Amino acid sequence: MSLKFINAALFAAVVGTLSGASMAADYKQNPFTLAYEGAISENVKGKVNVRPVAYKLNGLDISANVYTPANYDPSKKYPTIVVAHPNGGVKEQVAGLYAQRLAEQGYITIAADAAYQGASGGQPRNVDKPAHRIEDIHGMADFISQYAGVDSARLGLLGICGGGGYSLAAAQTDKRFKSIATVSMFNSGRVCRNGYVDSALNTIQTRLQQASAARAQEAAGGTVLYSGDANLTDEQIAKLPFDLYRQGYEYYWKTHAHPNSTFKYTTSSLLDLMRFDATNQIELIDKPLLMIAGSKADSLYMTEDAFAKATGAKDKELFLIEGATHIETYWKQPYVNKAVEKLTRFYGKSL
Repeated sequence: MSLKFINAALFAAVVGTLSGASMAADYKQNPFTLAYEGAISENVKGKVNVRPVAYKLNGLDISANVYTPANYDPSKKYPTIVVAHPNGGVKEQVAGLYAQRLAEQGYITIAADAAYQGASGGQPRNVDKPAHRIEDIHGMADFISQYAGVDSARLGLLGICGGGGYSLAAAQTDKRFKSIATVSMFNSGRVCRNGYVDSALNTIQTRLQQASAARAQEAAGGTVLYSGDANLTDEQIAKLPFDLYRQGYEYYWKTHAHPNSTFKYTTSSLLDLMRFDATNQIELIDKPLLMIAGSKADSLYMTEDAFAKATGAKDKELFLIEGATHIETYWKQPYVNKAVEKLTRFYGKSL
């Protein structure tokens, strides 16, 4: 989820998914620390399985989960989907849920923790730069293309929230991806720069000065400064102005919390984030494109903007899940079911 990129005063507080009380997905009760309803609790022959894997990317150790479909036979060839997680999220949360659900439809899938985040390597911790997140997607494609049973000629890409914005950027030039889909796409650069719903336009230069000072301090050997690391009371959360903030807190800090998931990131990362935009050169995407969002999501404006600008896509569709907010597409089963059904039809046709 992309809550860390709100405006300077608020984005520290936000984290998570869920509107209203619902069954918590406790990572401590799962041997793979998966934090979503219906998660695999053991690998059973003939069923969908999850395999923790590790690989190197630019010298860093990357931690990932590969999901294989029922009756997986490594001597056969399967269409495969790379899944990019939200900002602040990890592979065990919503990215894992969608990866598992697509594996149930016959796909090999991979979800990896971003470099410098989650269980992946990289110092200082929680550097969050678009170039790294885009490279993470290329790296997942590198690794999974060599995995037994993968048909690299039928490789798809799915990005969720911030991972959706980075997937749009990666797919502009990485033509290994034969089709691209997003769920609740979040344009991290736009929100870091302008504030959520373009609400912080008047503080851009001030925040750039703060990020520049943070980088100077790091370069001089001083303490690494972090943003997005704060806690709010339930009363304070209830007063936040957007569903994305309020429901995000529930998801990431309460119902689907994971110890590797945090909205803390190096303040110096804003130098890169604030000059990034997921829609720059989006016309280079010339493959089938599906963009899914909730009809009630206050982040919908970012999906609509990107969709309109994706003029090079051979076949594109904007699919709205009626009644869903941004965060509800992460966990609420009726909405997840609709998204997975649509994704299954899309990839079945395009891969």
